[in-house]
Amino acid sequence: MPSGGDGRSTALIGWLDLQRQILRRKCEGLSEADAHRSVIPTSSAMTMAGLISHMRWVEHTWLEVLFLGGDKTQNPSLVKTGEDADWRTDGISLKQLLAEYEAQCVRSNEIVAEASLDDVGRHPDYRAGNANLRWMLIHLVEETGRHAGHADIVRELLDGAKGYY
Repeated sequence: MPSGGDGRSTALIGWLDLQRQILRRKCEGLSEADAHRSVIPTSSAMTMAGLISHMRWVEHTWLEVLFLGGDKTQNPSLVKTGEDADWRTDGISLKQLLAEYEAQCVRSNEIVAEASLDDVGRHPDYRAGNANLRWMLIHLVEETGRHAGHADIVRELLDGAKGYY
């Protein structure tokens, strides 16, 4: 597990990795139909596939765009391509979404390993980009944990599967 450029991010990455793992485990054994099926009448994009896609782009937003100052145009949540574009998964398999999420998590951990928790973001177009890496990681732990909870509820509504892991 990466420890960060200054060795102080180990606990934050550990908690983030736990929440990422829970989110991925909630997808185990799902059919493609169930992975893309909405079970919440007021939120058609809240599917297991949508959650995985969204979290992939959340990590990209915070670490590649806001922290590193990278290109925002490839991120559907940052370009005007429609509401909840980062949740839309039509035609994309759960297997592909999980692979893309895993690759993004690996990339995120690499970014953290090369930086100090006190380093601040570099993207000039977003005020949130002025936050330091510590704040961004705490936010990612919170958001990933919140969506892991959503995944727990969605999975239970899909097929009755329950459990923290």
